[in-house]
Amino acid sequence: MTIYSHSRLATFEQCPLKFKFRYIDKIEPDFKETIESFLGKQVHKTLEWVYNNSGDLELDDVIKNFIESWNNELDPNIKIIKKNQTIENYFNKGIKFLINYFLKNSPFKDNTIATEKKVFINLDFEGKYRLMGFIDRVVHNQDTNVFEIHDYKTGAIKYQNELDKDRQLALYSIAIRDNFDNVEEVDLIWHFLGHDRVIKSRRTLEQLENLKKEIKELIDKIESTTNFQAKTSPLCNWCEYQSKCPEFNNFKIESQTNFSNL
Repeated sequence: MTIYSHSRLATFEQCPLKFKFRYIDKIEPDFKETIESFLGKQVHKTLEWVYNNSGDLELDDVIKNFIESWNNELDPNIKIIKKNQTIENYFNKGIKFLINYFLKNSPFKDNTIATEKKVFINLDFEGKYRLMGFIDRVVHNQDTNVFEIHDYKTGAIKYQNELDKDRQLALYSIAIRDNFDNVEEVDLIWHFLGHDRVIKSRRTLEQLENLKKEIKELIDKIESTTNFQAKTSPLCNWCEYQSKCPEFNNFKIESQTNFSNL
């Protein structure tokens, strides 16, 4: 069976037709990347660099690394969804995120043991149901044998009640428990860089077993689906298959009508 990922599962839930275009038909998208995803990628790359070179870094070193990476990889034709925003606006956001993070977390001499760690999550003993993912940063507190999974977010904030139900980091915690001995606890930690907020959560073993069951049922649903229907939502504005979608024009008209009635 296909090795799934959190992104693959979320795409199906967001819009089955988008899932089909991306993963089954492998259709060429209308655009390769949005400015929001590029910003997130560049901030993640810089923070990975920070923790892999965590000696005596100065703030100027961090900003210089970000600027060089941004300039080297930026496509000037990158997709900007929000018409009142510019590439420079997003660049400045990235600088602000990194300055705030540096001031709060420097000198970065914690118990980080991995960045961008690739993990496989086994949902059953037979190895039929498997997922793959990348953890932004893993910390191991050896005195307590407590692990931390850190995740950087450059978009909208989520709150405690949402994060206590979050699936992605909970799945990653299954991999941590499977790959390390005598794990006492796994803390799930989100850094909402645009809001200068850190939020933590944990999962019980019972919750993780229920999550495995839920994900296996979702995978079975995906595998048995033959009619992949479009599902409209505000996320359609960021979809890279708008020109192929039979519902997008109707969605645009409806969105414009709703907006004009506000």
